[in-house]
Amino acid sequence: MKTLAKRLLLPALLLLSSSLAHAAPVNVAAAADLKFVLEELSKAFEQQGGEKLAVTYGSSGAITTQISNGAPFQLFLSADEDYVLKLQTAGLTRDEGVLYATGHLVIVTPKNAALPVDSELKGLAAALKAGKVQRFAIANPEHAPYGRRAVEVLKHAGLWEQIQPKLVLGENVSQAAQFATTGVTDGGIVALSLVKSPQLVNSVNYAEIPENWHSPQRQRMVLLKNASEGAKAFYDYLQQPAAREIFRRYGFVLPSE
Repeated sequence: MKTLAKRLLLPALLLLSSSLAHAAPVNVAAAADLKFVLEELSKAFEQQGGEKLAVTYGSSGAITTQISNGAPFQLFLSADEDYVLKLQTAGLTRDEGVLYATGHLVIVTPKNAALPVDSELKGLAAALKAGKVQRFAIANPEHAPYGRRAVEVLKHAGLWEQIQPKLVLGENVSQAAQFATTGVTDGGIVALSLVKSPQLVNSVNYAEIPENWHSPQRQRMVLLKNASEGAKAFYDYLQQPAAREIFRRYGFVLPSE
């Protein structure tokens, strides 16, 4: 009788194990500038029958370190393609991935802020000269691509030396945007994709910064070695016209455009 019970139990356990494995979400790592756009894309993908996604946001540099140390992500959307190519060289990806978008930077303040915003940062320059800027947010340039681009912008505008002591560094560009839009700082330089979100667009002032003021923000995604079929399906979905239109709505420029 015990032998029969064991024979019946084993297939049941195997079936349960298979069911749990199938139900496990697809682990996606994404740059923080994608927080709002990926929330919309993930919901659309799942509503169309795609597998459940578990998305972790952070700075691209920090995520790259986590993947290098064995983090079980299956798909990585980086804000800087160099991180993807670094992982490819280390043999941690299926291939070199694809460019999915080019991002843009903005100067942003809360709606009622005194600091004026304009594309060439003339208002910021005047406020700095008048001693009216106490704190200014950017992402940490050590591991956040948008932080590095913000430094390039401030140097291009000739403001780097004056503004350095005023800087408040976010761990990633999403945190920098939170500082800049909630009054923690007087303003900041962050990703256009964040301020274009429905959560922020009506409560901030912003101006897009000229593209030639900084290196191109080329954003690349890649499947990791352990990618599941569900991860591959989402990777393919992100390259389809419907997904591309959502990226475009959040201010990204798409490949071939």
